[in-house]
Amino acid sequence: MTKFLGVAAALIAGVAMGSAGTNVMPVFIDDFASRAGLSGAGAGLVGAAQLTATAVVTLLLAARAARTGRVAMARLGLVLTAFGALWVALADDPVTLLLTNLLLGAALGIVYAAATAALAATEDSDRAAAVAVAGTVVVAALMIVAVPLVNEQWAGAGFLLLAACCVPACFLVGTLPEGPAATTKAATGRPSAVLLIGTAVLWTITQGTWAYASVLGREHTGLDATAVSLILAVSSVVALGGAIAGAPAARRFGRLRSMVVFVVVEAVAIAVVVISDEPVLFTAAAVVWQACQLAVLVQMVAAAAVLDPSGRWVASLSGASALGTGAGPLAVGLLLHHAGPEVLGVVFVLGVVAASLPLLRMTTAADNRLAAEVPIPAGDASSR
Repeated sequence: MTKFLGVAAALIAGVAMGSAGTNVMPVFIDDFASRAGLSGAGAGLVGAAQLTATAVVTLLLAARAARTGRVAMARLGLVLTAFGALWVALADDPVTLLLTNLLLGAALGIVYAAATAALAATEDSDRAAAVAVAGTVVVAALMIVAVPLVNEQWAGAGFLLLAACCVPACFLVGTLPEGPAATTKAATGRPSAVLLIGTAVLWTITQGTWAYASVLGREHTGLDATAVSLILAVSSVVALGGAIAGAPAARRFGRLRSMVVFVVVEAVAIAVVVISDEPVLFTAAAVVWQACQLAVLVQMVAAAAVLDPSGRWVASLSGASALGTGAGPLAVGLLLHHAGPEVLGVVFVLGVVAASLPLLRMTTAADNRLAAEVPIPAGDASSR
């Protein structure tokens, strides 16, 4: 039990820190705009530069993260993250702010690659993914609350807080799994371009729409900004149930069947959020959407870990999803402006389903791999 807690803490610390830029970016963008005199578009560009750097570095280092030395890799990334965050905190002109955020994003990518690859080296990848995702959601929520509070005291202090968080994280990541768990499974090479593109598109749609969820809620349902913010905050917390339910659903109903259900329900929920003008429907759809998205994320990570216990697939898919997250707000904003919510709702349903097809194929391959390795004895209905 002690060993599991140590590994869980390491995974949460690594994944939460590696994805900190993504999860706290809405708050960071406000800081960029107020501190450097940037317009909304200019602050968004700085934020996009950081997110893109994180995604690209995660993808580039996926193969390196599949080998031993993850603890040293994660700690190097955390040291560079602390340095980059301190530099960002001191930046007071747009050019310096852009350059420092590129460095910070690259450093976060090093941490993210090492931590996500380590998910595949655990004995139970479903459980590890659920714990890491749920823990990351909690840490992100705390940071979203804390960063604005410290920024009120001093502009840029949110990045000092980020730098301070690197200190305990450096100790916690010391128990990251260094290599594949004892297994006879063989790695299957690098993930296909189709799989990576599908993952990026899926996160472009989901995260891009989430960036505009507050706007959609205010404009379509008539709710005020405070009510919409409360709804979105509650949906994010309740969505933890999706991360927890992902693994049991896979064991009870099978990976593919449960994944299909989560994807379809998520697609419909997104469409309802985009189109609905009823507050109750908007609220329910937002909660269901976030829960299903976390369940999909947990199952995606677990299936990738089954196919490649080295962790390269998990790190690569994490990088692709980060790339989609960075591109999402711009892409969805343009579509919303030119197409309108009704058309967008239909497009997003089709887009989510189409983008998920490579993930469903990967899930099928993972089911086949497990079935081949652990044959079910006659009369025994249990499955791995």
